Amino acid sequence: MPIYHKLGLLPAKRHVAFRRDGGAIHYEHLMGNLGFTGLQSLLYTLRRPTTVRSVTTAWTSPREADAGSPLRMRHLRSHRLAAAGGSAVRDRQLLLFNDDVSMSLARPTATDPFFYRNARADEIVYVARGAGLLESQFGSLRYREGDYLVIPRAIIHRLCPDQGEQILLVLESRGHVRTPKRYRNEHGQLLEHSPFCERDIRVPSELPVHDETGDFEVITRVGETCHRVVMDHHPLDTVGWDGYYYPWAFSIHDFEPIVGRLHMPPPIHQTFEGDGFVVCSFVPRLYDFHPEAVPAPYNHSNVMTDEVLYYCNDEFMSRRGIEFGSITLHPDGLPHGPQPGRTEDSIGAVRTDELAVMLDTFRPLHVARGVGACEDATYGDSWLGDA
Repeated sequence: MPIYHKLGLLPAKRHVAFRRDGGAIHYEHLMGNLGFTGLQSLLYTLRRPTTVRSVTTAWTSPREADAGSPLRMRHLRSHRLAAAGGSAVRDRQLLLFNDDVSMSLARPTATDPFFYRNARADEIVYVARGAGLLESQFGSLRYREGDYLVIPRAIIHRLCPDQGEQILLVLESRGHVRTPKRYRNEHGQLLEHSPFCERDIRVPSELPVHDETGDFEVITRVGETCHRVVMDHHPLDTVGWDGYYYPWAFSIHDFEPIVGRLHMPPPIHQTFEGDGFVVCSFVPRLYDFHPEAVPAPYNHSNVMTDEVLYYCNDEFMSRRGIEFGSITLHPDGLPHGPQPGRTEDSIGAVRTDELAVMLDTFRPLHVARGVGACEDATYGDSWLGDA
């Protein structure tokens, strides 16, 4: 998110000797995307970020598709999958994927003993349940239920969940994640017609400095392989930084819906974009106010896109039979629309309390192997009949 921010101690100029008490210098570390042309931040650390004792393979997470999946509309009750374990990183359950983006579910029960760095993907972590603290090289950031955590690639971090149930929906993007271009001016500022603004963005606010030596494990993901990188010092030893590249949070509850007299198309719900996909937020809102409006969406063919909805509660204007944690996949090649009766039921309705995260991809998605265990096999039949 292109908002300039700074924390901690900084010299007056870049690339000058920034000395510690006693005369030793702090070490500069430039971090950014797109080479030297994208968003960047300049960090100052107690020790070199290059001091690595060893690198070994920790584990691999092969992305295997559900074999022989026919073209059909699918309903996955994702929260009914048996939890794979209590790690926010190691025990992610892959649900859907293509070459641009993947969707996984994590249900952490405690803070991981290691730190984490995704070297090949930006991450959007939607906090469906729970709260906690995000620790990173850029400081601490509290998160809560309903937050999107945007964590640009290569940032060393760790999620420290509070007590209680935790459910995280994790999107990994091969391209860099940004806010929709049409909501920003040429300088990157969010415009007046944007459904959220910079005041809604939460950034790291405290910068604990860890002056510790020893063996510190940083699990580093490169594609399907996670490597165990052992550093000779605590990786969160930043004393100050400034720039535009850092983790940040935005609550789905701060998304201000755009409404109109007649039904508005899904792009008005867009929240993020990446290379090959967009993410939208469906939130409680007033329905269309034309006296003859039909609030439910019209039938449509999502040509050149696959549509995925993750339902954050059990209400949605055009769907019945869904529950918190349901995921519907409507693939390119099949028209889709409201189930029988939902269009008629929406006429005259004043508002909806639905809450959902939508992922639209421009390349076909694969359903991951094993996810079929939570599939509602009758979902496609729900369009048959008159009710």
